[in-house]
Amino acid sequence: MNLKDALKKKRFVVTSEVQAPLGDDDPEELVESLKRVRGRVDGVSVSEVEMEGIVGDSIKTCEILKQNRFNPIYQTTLREKNRIQLQKDLVLAHESGVENLLVFTEDYRITGDSLQEMMFFHVDSGKLASVLAYIREGSTVDGKELASRAEFILGSGVESAWGKNVPELEMKEMETMTDIGAGYFLTTPVFDLDRFEKFIKQAGTFNVPVIAEVLILRTAGMGRFLNRHLKSGLVPDWTIQKLARAKDKQRASIELFTDTVTGLRDLCQGVHIITIGGEDKLGNYLDAAKLR
Repeated sequence: MNLKDALKKKRFVVTSEVQAPLGDDDPEELVESLKRVRGRVDGVSVSEVEMEGIVGDSIKTCEILKQNRFNPIYQTTLREKNRIQLQKDLVLAHESGVENLLVFTEDYRITGDSLQEMMFFHVDSGKLASVLAYIREGSTVDGKELASRAEFILGSGVESAWGKNVPELEMKEMETMTDIGAGYFLTTPVFDLDRFEKFIKQAGTFNVPVIAEVLILRTAGMGRFLNRHLKSGLVPDWTIQKLARAKDKQRASIELFTDTVTGLRDLCQGVHIITIGGEDKLGNYLDAAKLR
């Protein structure tokens, strides 16, 4: 089942994420690593990556996934793109057979106490709304006719670690994205189910499905690395300690994942699984959590 149908039928959604290959990396190897979960995930998002001046071709990767019977999700950031560039990318994605769009800010997270430094996903909704409105009608922002109309299932990133204390700024952003036509909100990684439940009660006012991001942590070192380089405190100490003390690291990792997914089933409409390079092991985690 694809993402659109899963959302429509209110099925518990399962999506995952991969990185577009860089340089000489073979995208077919990526497809090969995902074959075991074909038909078990409702969508696979492809993140835009740039490293040392080399940019991964996420749209081409989406096209290859589509050709191999996966349902690709084109994931993009908006802050550095003007309307023309955004339109170009969305039209190209549409022509490549992509039906799903996931948008959020370029920065993963900014921490701080001031309004300007608050953690939330700002997606430049005005820019996005104008481009989507034009291409849905089959034209460009400068009035030229497109070969066909482009319609996407739209997902928008939200910060869920606030619990019940969601800032007014983020609530307004979610309201705006709802008005644009967001089909779902994708949260930041979930570790604390109690806090997430409080967030869901706030987000529920928009009547938009919420999909929770779940990280697959295979070692304590991965947790420490994410805390050091991505966001301080992202991975709780108790999670890192469980992995550090475990004699069987894989078993402990699968237990953490399964416990989180089990707790999320009654709270939201799905999970978005981040494998952190372990695409070939994703099937083991799906099996343990009884996902498909």
